[in-house]
Amino acid sequence: MLSPSVYARRRDALLDADAPASGLVLLPGNESAAMNYRGNPYPFRQDSTFLYYFGVDTPGIDGLIDLDDGAVRLYGDDPTLEDVIWMGTQPSLQAYAERAGVPETAPRSRLSADVAAAVDAGRPVHFLPPYRDRQAGRLGALTGIQPGRVEAYASTPLVRTVIRHRNVKSPEEIDQIEAALETTVRMHRTAMREAAPGRPEREVAGRLSGVAEAHGRGLSFRPTCSVRGEILHNHDYSRTMQADDLLLVDAGGTSPEHYAGDVTRTFPVDGRFTARQRDLYDAVLDAQTTAIDAVEPGVPFREVHLRACRVLTEHLIGLDLMEGPVEDAVAAGAHALFFPHGLGHLMGLDVHDMENLGEDRVGYADDQTRSDQFGLHTLRLARPLRPGFVLTVEPGCYFIPALIERWRGERRHDAFINYDVVADYEGVGGIRIEDDVLVTDEGARILGPDLPKLATAVEEVVGQVR
Repeated sequence: MLSPSVYARRRDALLDADAPASGLVLLPGNESAAMNYRGNPYPFRQDSTFLYYFGVDTPGIDGLIDLDDGAVRLYGDDPTLEDVIWMGTQPSLQAYAERAGVPETAPRSRLSADVAAAVDAGRPVHFLPPYRDRQAGRLGALTGIQPGRVEAYASTPLVRTVIRHRNVKSPEEIDQIEAALETTVRMHRTAMREAAPGRPEREVAGRLSGVAEAHGRGLSFRPTCSVRGEILHNHDYSRTMQADDLLLVDAGGTSPEHYAGDVTRTFPVDGRFTARQRDLYDAVLDAQTTAIDAVEPGVPFREVHLRACRVLTEHLIGLDLMEGPVEDAVAAGAHALFFPHGLGHLMGLDVHDMENLGEDRVGYADDQTRSDQFGLHTLRLARPLRPGFVLTVEPGCYFIPALIERWRGERRHDAFINYDVVADYEGVGGIRIEDDVLVTDEGARILGPDLPKLATAVEEVVGQVR
């Protein structure tokens, strides 16, 4: 855990004038979830907002903050002898409270009475929208709200306050993300070493998981590790790599405090790009470099995304895959045949930070609305950037057969897309390059150890590690 003063400072910020004005803030921790019977649970993952304010990474503990008198309390039960027999010696509730700088503890059974007393007195009880059914059931039982209606009663002031607090990363948080990226870069270098013609994808994917467990707290998300990189979230590792394939690896590890890393690299399985692959790779890299250079405080990330789209489109026009003018093609959304997703997202304790609180609330300012244009509508982050934001920058170029077939049949954007040339590229797959970027007072800084991106440097690394 971080120092007790860090968690105390975060909770004190909930008492600021811009936070909910009065009542209780109820932050329930997550429960264990059975995989197929109660004694065989899924790996436990604590609620990220509970981690942010309390840092307690164990199931069955809840937090309550009284906004009127400043009282803070952890609710839970000490381990039983049976718990110790099966799981070994565990910290007491009091020990967890001391580590989090919490002055009071109480049995978990008392939480119902304390919340009920506040409800009976007409005091507001602020909670966040639940993302698990069991969590919704507990909130309903505690507050008297029907579980199916709990989300409608989630506190908008609390949601906005949590987003404001967690969006800007402290130095301690940056250190944690850097630690996660140490593991993440190890994972990618392992993939470069292990990939080879004739080898199954699943063997490389398995090595990624092993590195994440050996050097961190495990994976921050299930990796994509596939020669079919045009499937954006491809978790099928059943193919065997061939000499001319590109392997797209999108993977991340976690830090001791569960902060996430998220990096993508695409490289040739046999260590050498073909001419066609290299042209497309250079196009994606140029788009990414241009986008990172454009990141600075006050700039809406939507504009950074569109700048990357224009650079990619310029390259695609040069390869005769598209026709210009560039501005007209991007305004029409024609480039989205090749780049159908947003440029990036915020990250921190969650790899897509806080999206359980509402993607638009997290990624869009109050005066921004999400586009309904294909491709642009998936942009998760659009708001003006601030120092302390950590975000991904991950442009890509993909040849998705089903999408190409649909658009060709509809003659969609045929003034901008040369479908006969596109047909020659089907089978290239997908290319994505992603880094995690900190917005600074002056601009942007790529976090984590160096992981080569220039095509020649990638070929050199792949060749060296063999």
